[in-house]
Amino acid sequence: MDRRDFLKDLALGGMLLRLGPGLIAQTKSQPDMAIVTGESPAAITREALAAMGGIKRFISKGDKVMIKPNIGWDRTPELGAGTNPEVVKTLVELCFEAGAKDVTVMDNTTNQAQRCYARSGIAEAAKAAGAKVPFVNPYKLKKMPLRGEWLKDWEVYTDFVEVDKLINVPVAKHHNLCRLSIGMKNWIGAVGGPRNQLHQELDKAIVDLSAFFKPTVTVLDAYRVLLRNGPQGGRTSDVKLQKTSVVSTDPVAADVVGAGFFDIKPEELAYIPLANARGLGQIDLEKLRVEKRTV
Repeated sequence: MDRRDFLKDLALGGMLLRLGPGLIAQTKSQPDMAIVTGESPAAITREALAAMGGIKRFISKGDKVMIKPNIGWDRTPELGAGTNPEVVKTLVELCFEAGAKDVTVMDNTTNQAQRCYARSGIAEAAKAAGAKVPFVNPYKLKKMPLRGEWLKDWEVYTDFVEVDKLINVPVAKHHNLCRLSIGMKNWIGAVGGPRNQLHQELDKAIVDLSAFFKPTVTVLDAYRVLLRNGPQGGRTSDVKLQKTSVVSTDPVAADVVGAGFFDIKPEELAYIPLANARGLGQIDLEKLRVEKRTV
């Protein structure tokens, strides 16, 4: 810690002491996770953020916000291969309600971006709420030091790091290479380069990318859960209506809950214990404060 950081921490500590223990207790009492079920994707998303203490816990006036959904495949929302557009729209609305200066929604798709953005319904929904919805620009790729245990550096889209707040909005689905694609794997859509090479050590890559991006909050869309034939699906018979939103400040715990929708123990997904060992989050949900609601 340098002198400037030390003085900053000292001033913060003094301010908290002057404000009294009430504020400290209030901060500590906020949930680590909210799990909300209900009929409406928009309603459960709003309620889950409310249960976490409200959107203003995460977004401040004037913030530039990036929302990172899964838009990877040329599929309609009913097929469960991408994040629900109503969830994305609701998050954009909430961010503006909190005073965000601008909100961007973006993903590096696997199928052609124009088709994915349109067929997923996300582009239309996000734009209707006032968000910018650009395609990734190869001129904004920059090799960055990830300082991971496996990925030392990689090409990252600067859009995802040149913001004040970063919200991860994955969908819970089956994946034929790594069993599941939930929250931490969603960061593969924020990078470029030869992404197929990441599958050589996919669990390590997932953890290294998660450690680099560090989202402000994870909003796991489990309204429709793709149980089979992921990651792109193709049949409504492969989809289960889970009607759940999971919001967490702990990205590892969010994936633990996500795995539970598939009756998979977190220890069965190699990246989750790896992420826990790296200090990225908690496997044991009993150690977290979890708020559960139905709307």
